[in-house]
Amino acid sequence: MRNSWTGPQIVLTSPDGGANQSPVIGWLTQESARDLFDGAGLDFDALVTAAAQPGFQAVPIGDIRASASLTNTIRRSVSNNVIAVLPGSERPQETIIYTAHWDHLGINPELPDDQIYNGANDNATGTAALFSLARMFTKSPQPPQRSVVFLAVTAEESGLLGSQWYADNPLYPVATTVANINMDALGTNDSMRDVVVVGAGNSELEDYLRDAVAAQDGRYIAAEPHPERGYYYRSDHLNFARKGIPALYAKSGEDSIIGGRERGAQQAQEYTDIRYHAPSDEYDSAWDLSGVVLDIDLYFTIGRRLSMESSWPNWYEGNEFKAARDATAAERE
Repeated sequence: MRNSWTGPQIVLTSPDGGANQSPVIGWLTQESARDLFDGAGLDFDALVTAAAQPGFQAVPIGDIRASASLTNTIRRSVSNNVIAVLPGSERPQETIIYTAHWDHLGINPELPDDQIYNGANDNATGTAALFSLARMFTKSPQPPQRSVVFLAVTAEESGLLGSQWYADNPLYPVATTVANINMDALGTNDSMRDVVVVGAGNSELEDYLRDAVAAQDGRYIAAEPHPERGYYYRSDHLNFARKGIPALYAKSGEDSIIGGRERGAQQAQEYTDIRYHAPSDEYDSAWDLSGVVLDIDLYFTIGRRLSMESSWPNWYEGNEFKAARDATAAERE
């Protein structure tokens, strides 16, 4: 909590100026929570165990009261999403949207040495991929039949706010948005044999990815190495998914062509431990960008195919976002 949730928090401006927020929002230490449960005559450990089981229902805590006072200050600021579009030659009202967030965490003056969060990997790599893809589409011999949108969103690190704003205020209708392809922190270590779908088993875009990967010699799709980290719910594609737009988040995995899985996993963990959300996420001339090139080629192949088709990919049956997609089907007819 000290690392992430102290100090000012950033939210989108609400119509009521923030009055909809709770009067007091806070956290309890486990020690304080135990005292609270004891005062209510509840067994903390027993309820924690019960809450881990399917079917658990919330338990009333009774008439426990607390008083608090605070002084709150609101500071308003503006940050921008940046968007470009390559209009489709035949169905320009239908769009494929590539996204990458251009922001990071700024400056921390309390740090003793380097205070700048450069975000070179997270997510200058994704932003650079947007430029590369735009160049690839504009240089294609045939223009896309559908429009291709390149959207650099802000405030991802503050809660996916830029993509939330776009999803709530879209420039291109949700119903006729074919798909979202999101790019966040591309691999700058070795080239990897495997491609990981973050949140696998969600949408038919994975079928497109599978075909694109098959065309790259020696590459294959692998299981997400850390599904428990919930990355599908932690990047900008999520706000498109919530609107029902099929969204794909895929990247190189951990099977290094040089040293196999052991080397690839070691590199990934080193990045997480040392550079992830740290000032040390800086550009390094020793980066191996060959894997980034392979991944951008996948993103282009998928988007190019979608831009030339008339089909509408959907979520797989049983997916939580499918109902929202199906509700817009009539608007595409």
